[in-house]
Amino acid sequence: MRLVVERSSRKAFSALSSLRRVSREEAERAKAREQAGQEACELCGEPIPPDHRHLLEVSTRRMMCACRACSILFHDEAASEGRYRLIPDRRLFLEGFEMSDAQWESLRVPVDMAFFFHSAPAGRVVAFYPSPMGPTESLLKLETWEELERTNPVLLELERDVEALLVNRVRGAREHYLVPVDVCYALVGLIRARWKGLGGGSEVWEKIGRFFEDLRKGSRTVVREVQQTGKGGGG
Repeated sequence: MRLVVERSSRKAFSALSSLRRVSREEAERAKAREQAGQEACELCGEPIPPDHRHLLEVSTRRMMCACRACSILFHDEAASEGRYRLIPDRRLFLEGFEMSDAQWESLRVPVDMAFFFHSAPAGRVVAFYPSPMGPTESLLKLETWEELERTNPVLLELERDVEALLVNRVRGAREHYLVPVDVCYALVGLIRARWKGLGGGSEVWEKIGRFFEDLRKGSRTVVREVQQTGKGGGG
């Protein structure tokens, strides 16, 4: 039993370290973009535009910038024998998403933002929230997630490892998005790069607000279907 616990702890620590490294790399890339200088595909070296796709190395959760040709090549997961996953580009604003304040509190997230995704290496759904130190894991109650899936079937559509539920409750917001995981890492990188002092500073909160405004504009709205119960009238 002790050996199983130790292995589980090592796996969790490794996953958390990988996520923090990814967010650190994303913050560094963001600064580099601001300082100008064109990015290049991390597989073939071809120059790529600012708006490009990413590949995810599943075992390490490392994200790599990819040109169009490499994106097409790795669109089929079998091309890399499952080592890499092409991060999709769909962004959905989930209007009518059902999550009560009690459910949110049960997720034990100490801030007003979090993202959730199916992790193949961990073998379960994991929850992280952005912080000045990078992504921080929150212990997710399986029962709460299953409740959310029952009331919000769209969660069953999440592609493992590469898509996430992103929740924004900052300053009274109640926004829920289905997004590529690189969007979540971009948010973490923004906070990591811009946070100052204990409260973050006005600049970072303005940028967080703009981040979600832009995400909302660039997302397709999907309305949650409410199941009707009871007897229908007939004549």
